[in-house]
Amino acid sequence: MPFDLTDLLHSLRQTAVERDRQGGHATFEKSQIREAGLLRLAIPQEHGGLEQPWPDIYRLVRQLAAVDSSLAHLLAFHQLQVATLLIYGNAEQQRRWLRRTADEQGWWGNALNPRDTRLLAQGEGPSFVLDGTKGFCSGTRGSIYMTVSARHPDGDQPVLGILATQAPGISVQEDWDPIGQRQTDSGSVRFDRVLLAGADVMRDHHTPPTVFHTLRNCLAQLVLVNLYLGIAQGAQQEARQYAHAEGRPWIAASVDKATEDPYLLNRMGDMQAQIAAATALAERASRAVQAAWERGQSLTAAQRGEVALAVAEAKVIAHRAGLFASQELFEVVGSRGTRASLGYDRFWRNVRTHTLHDPLDYKLQTLGRWALNGELPQPANYS
Repeated sequence: MPFDLTDLLHSLRQTAVERDRQGGHATFEKSQIREAGLLRLAIPQEHGGLEQPWPDIYRLVRQLAAVDSSLAHLLAFHQLQVATLLIYGNAEQQRRWLRRTADEQGWWGNALNPRDTRLLAQGEGPSFVLDGTKGFCSGTRGSIYMTVSARHPDGDQPVLGILATQAPGISVQEDWDPIGQRQTDSGSVRFDRVLLAGADVMRDHHTPPTVFHTLRNCLAQLVLVNLYLGIAQGAQQEARQYAHAEGRPWIAASVDKATEDPYLLNRMGDMQAQIAAATALAERASRAVQAAWERGQSLTAAQRGEVALAVAEAKVIAHRAGLFASQELFEVVGSRGTRASLGYDRFWRNVRTHTLHDPLDYKLQTLGRWALNGELPQPANYS
């Protein structure tokens, strides 16, 4: 893989704590990611991209998430929108929008949140008029292009399309105010009679999804797996560095160094075991996604179900590893590690904010149906 992120990660690490406090839009840092060529990762070579395999893309997301999970989220969601166009778009749409993306090295945003049905598509095609609001539109602020989904009153499926973010009638709102993931630009977008031209409609409200179409859900879920895992790795890295640089053993430990404290060693060992397990499952799931991706429209429902299982298993363990490592970080650094200037709380806030978007209980229920009854996961927005 031709990317050495050492300099980029070092630069982002220097400002991560302060930017987490401030929130808002990371204009300069996004330009650094852009200049590193990372916006072309998932674009096919025929359209001017790098066409990197998904396992490599997810590893890059993990590396970035260990330092700054908000920016990792933005990078991953950019790749996900490129994938959306490759999955749903026709050849002409892919050529036009992806070649433009590669040439301009522009960011993709989205207004696809499936649980928010306030945005309506009016008309019977081939063009539609969009009216309403969509929430949790990650990456749309500062983007040049966006994917969009809208409910049609007479259809079973949402209308899916592509828009220029600066198109008339689109207003990107600055209303993202969470406890974590503060720079993901995940606010709402208002559409005031926005024209979605027929040439940019990827799917109308009468067209059911194919099995391959539903692979997008697995790609999206695996984004979250690698964000959680990257956060866990980042928390562990901070714990390790602090223990070596400033750590002190507890007075009853009977050792000279924090790095020899038996309880700190136990905690670091527990983190290591959970992170190693999550990493192995994340890698396995990314390989399964890549194999399914290469099958394209020949992907069967059973093959897709097996991919969804692998992703769900990785999701459960990465979810737990992220929360555990971001909590145990404080047990390793102790009371002196709670200094606000260190910003260690950002790891827990970031992973907690993200994990609440997709309840763990329902992933466990999916896995339980497989383990007990042999039922493969059915395609849905979160599986």
